[in-house]
Amino acid sequence: MKHIISLLMENEAGALSRVAGLCSARGYNIESLTVAPTEDETLSRMTIVTSGSDEVIEQIVKQLNKLVDVVKMLDLNDGRFIERELMLVKVKATGAYREEMKRMCEIFRGRIIDVADGSFTIELTGSGDKLDAFLEALDNSAIIETVRTGASGIGRGDRILKV
Repeated sequence: MKHIISLLMENEAGALSRVAGLCSARGYNIESLTVAPTEDETLSRMTIVTSGSDEVIEQIVKQLNKLVDVVKMLDLNDGRFIERELMLVKVKATGAYREEMKRMCEIFRGRIIDVADGSFTIELTGSGDKLDAFLEALDNSAIIETVRTGASGIGRGDRILKV
């Protein structure tokens, strides 16, 4: 089962590599990892997307909690949460593809952010499933390049990750 683990960690050199090293040393797969500073300049927020049995996720959480850099952690899957991911996809936009790409962009509530000779760059945000569905709806030969950020998540309502 996929889990989104969000944690606050010290904003210092080497903290990210210690978390990634912990996961790789124990054979835990990281599907995506995002890190950015928070409103408190001494802290960064890291979002790790991983999958595994409940026992594996429990071990990951326990191991992460042991790291000195980790200040606080929350497994977003333990309650209600919002997940979003950003994708930039460059697609062919010539002939019949041009109108088709505009239509698909509109259906999936994307934005065309760059128009070039023969291509569009489309920006989409949403759940990973929505972005996957967009790619599946396109003809594979129309896709030139794809870039995805990985998931970011936040608890709903009064579920917060704050020191």
